[in-house]
Amino acid sequence: MSLMETAGQPGSAEHRSPLDTTPSLRGQAATLDPLLAQAFMVSARCGCFMQAARSLNIKATLLRKQLSSLEAQLKCSLFSHCENGIALSREGLQLQAQLIALAHERDLPVIEQPLVRLAVAESILHDILGRDLVSLLRRNASVRLDIISLDSELALQAVSADVVVWLGGTDSPLPGPSFAVSEPQRLARLDYLPHIAKRYSRTASRPDSLDDLADFMLVQWQPHRQVESFVPWNALADERLAGVVQLHSYELLLEMIRCSACIGLLPGYMSRFDRGLIALPGLFDGPMQRQVWMAVNAQSRGDAQVQMIVELIHNTFSERSEWFQP
Repeated sequence: MSLMETAGQPGSAEHRSPLDTTPSLRGQAATLDPLLAQAFMVSARCGCFMQAARSLNIKATLLRKQLSSLEAQLKCSLFSHCENGIALSREGLQLQAQLIALAHERDLPVIEQPLVRLAVAESILHDILGRDLVSLLRRNASVRLDIISLDSELALQAVSADVVVWLGGTDSPLPGPSFAVSEPQRLARLDYLPHIAKRYSRTASRPDSLDDLADFMLVQWQPHRQVESFVPWNALADERLAGVVQLHSYELLLEMIRCSACIGLLPGYMSRFDRGLIALPGLFDGPMQRQVWMAVNAQSRGDAQVQMIVELIHNTFSERSEWFQP
């Protein structure tokens, strides 16, 4: 079924489209609204309205409205459904051929999208922002985004980006980015606790003191060794003569805790991110905390694409506000 229902029987004068009868088909194609012509060409190339809408960075409902308007203007149906998606009708094929010919004649350039560089602390990218960034790319297939994972203060100091999200002290964003940025914004305060997989620890046997940890293997992520507020945990790991694993991969850290009966230091929200993991509070006297900070490059903060990323980050942290409650 096409986007527009046509009247009359095939072959009748009532059914015959203007593309069949107009003497100057190229002239008709040349006078089309460029927006409608683009919507048609992208849909024809993708063979899928949803993918075409993502490529155009518009909603699928708006794309269908544009195509219906084009069909109404031409008084013909341009698409039909098939097993593999959508296909061009006879009139659609004719219009596509003419628009391609016109495009070659005009030698129209591809519109370049601005490159946005986003630098994010590795754990925040993996646990919090990753899913929403995937959704953004699904909606907007034409975006140009360079995503940089920050795994240390050294990486933060060396990076140059439009938007930076990093983990720092609770009182000060320093050390922050080394280039000129807007005033850093607080996104969330994170409490860090030892975590273990539920499958390896029944309620009655879970450790509730530091002495109880002697029966468990500890796993430590190397970037945590440089964090001042993690001194109690780091000292415990450094004292170990056996039963400790040092890792440079955040994903492997999570996998070791999930699948190897290890105990590791993770943000307090982790049991919401992975319900198979559970925190072990009360093992250390004082809190181990970090602050999530965000800043925008002073030179590019007014760019629309940069503001789109900033808005996405704010929305993500707002939607997950319950994750960051003490």
